[in-house]
Amino acid sequence: ATQVDDLLGEINKRVAKKQRVLVTTLTKKMAEELTEYYEELGVKVKYLHSDIDTLERVEILRDLRLGKFDVLVGINLLREGLDLPEVSLVAILDADKEGFLRSYRSLIQTFGRAARNVDGTVICYADKITHSMKLAIDETDRRREKQKAYNKQHGITPETINRTIHSSVASIYDSDYVDLAKVAEDLEGYGTPAEIQKKIKKVKKDMLAAASELDFEKAAKLRDHILELEEYMIKTKF
Repeated sequence: ATQVDDLLGEINKRVAKKQRVLVTTLTKKMAEELTEYYEELGVKVKYLHSDIDTLERVEILRDLRLGKFDVLVGINLLREGLDLPEVSLVAILDADKEGFLRSYRSLIQTFGRAARNVDGTVICYADKITHSMKLAIDETDRRREKQKAYNKQHGITPETINRTIHSSVASIYDSDYVDLAKVAEDLEGYGTPAEIQKKIKKVKKDMLAAASELDFEKAAKLRDHILELEEYMIKTKF
């Protein structure tokens, strides 16, 4: 069986347990074809490509956690910053193709995406074990043994991390109502249109930073603030 067919069997095992799967490929073409192939077979899968903006990316990750789909395919998007406790399998296709995406550091970071779940497993699909793979596997084994010893010493039973899935990301798009009197009061100190535009630019930057860190509530509040600023400029004909 090919890596794609073997992975399908592994995906079905996780779906049966209501768990999620991350799949990392080397190319956009393979990610697209893999997503299309699995969709045709009835797998609920999405491809997180580089053209998706940050806020849509946050919503896709939230939908994955909520179980609206089960498998997320990506290229260089499955490394640091993804805290997804529901993910019990991380699959790395073409793991033996040396390069930036399959370097020791990239592999270690990708392995870490499975560490939040007590059933967390990483599968590296490869024809041979590269130097980077060996280093990453050895380091992961070392960390696991250290963690097991710590758990035994302190009587800890590993459990899947439980994190609340916030629904407030929806309000990032739904905040249409603006209290202009309150906004006017809040904006009195901003002065010129140029100063307000500067403020909008800064708040947008903060919003994207919050979204990339999956801080849905903060991103939603900042998005509301941007809408207020923009609405105020329109209404006051700035």
